[in-house]
Amino acid sequence: MGWTILFAGLCIGSFFNVVIYRWPRGLSVNEPKRSFCPECGKTLPIWQNIPVVTWLIQLGKCRSCGTKIPVRYLWVEVVTGGLFFYAWWALPMWSAILAIALFSILVVVTFIDAEHQLIPISWTSAGVVLALAGSLISPLLLDLGQMTYLPGGDGWQGLLEMALGWVAGFGSLWLMIHLGKLFFGRKKMQFDQGAEWKLAEGFEGSDQLHFLIDGEGYSWDDLFFRSTDELLIEGEGVVLDGKKKSAKKVLIKRDYVEVGDHRSSIEELKALRGIANRVVVPREAMGNGDPHLLGMIGAFLGWPAVLFVIFGSSILGILAAGATRTGFGKPLPFGPMLAAAAVGWVMGGWKLWIWYFENLRTFHS
Repeated sequence: MGWTILFAGLCIGSFFNVVIYRWPRGLSVNEPKRSFCPECGKTLPIWQNIPVVTWLIQLGKCRSCGTKIPVRYLWVEVVTGGLFFYAWWALPMWSAILAIALFSILVVVTFIDAEHQLIPISWTSAGVVLALAGSLISPLLLDLGQMTYLPGGDGWQGLLEMALGWVAGFGSLWLMIHLGKLFFGRKKMQFDQGAEWKLAEGFEGSDQLHFLIDGEGYSWDDLFFRSTDELLIEGEGVVLDGKKKSAKKVLIKRDYVEVGDHRSSIEELKALRGIANRVVVPREAMGNGDPHLLGMIGAFLGWPAVLFVIFGSSILGILAAGATRTGFGKPLPFGPMLAAAAVGWVMGGWKLWIWYFENLRTFHS
């Protein structure tokens, strides 16, 4: 049975690759029904779509046009199959089913966030619904062998633990976002000699509009997380749609730009550039999807897991920032860190929780 679960996980991982590629691009995951090469558009026959095997045989290249197939496709299949196998091997049947549902969502969210810095809230919301259904059947949610965290053992215990887990997960990161916005919500840059800036699309292959200055690019979604966010530019030499303006201040919001007393719609804007002496850039401590993801994790695993995941993901984030040399102010997708820490909890992190509190008196004596 275990090998059947492993093979099923590999096949489902192949489908997840379709979702990870198509969903962020607004494409249907059902049409076309068959996989295709994004470069040459050729539909792949079944024998070229065997999980893991096809990628290895073709050495990670499209058989038709030779375009490299990202290693992400291989990793998604292997990770999904491995997680499915572990859940079935290590957990009771009902808990294994819930764990497989959780792992499935974590895989999709992880790779979408890693590539697009976007967490699909519709997927995390579906996960909360699944956790709710599971809590009505199993008062221990995922039965990992740990003690329950609420007194009593009636039929409402699972629902209460699920609700506390969601509140702890969502609420903690929601509070972190707003406190981060309060204390670190603006990045101020000063240029004594003046720096060229402009609005442009196509930065680093992205279709999204970016604000470019001093060799750095800031995407529109990162700049204008809230409707109240605004980008302030002070300097001289503003050029709006090919016409020079004498204004010394430019105020940019998500939907419009103000150059002096003149306001223009972003959609109608053709070009905007200038020289800046001072810039105030809005920024976020964390993305809006992260609280929803941690809320879903808490709903499946309970509130103690939320504390473990916050700590574990923070450590992973520091290590990832160091490994990728991501500096302060640079965006780093946090969803993969949350997902990895959640998997760590299921695979034994809960034992550390119990061990720590069982030995707490010894530590402080």
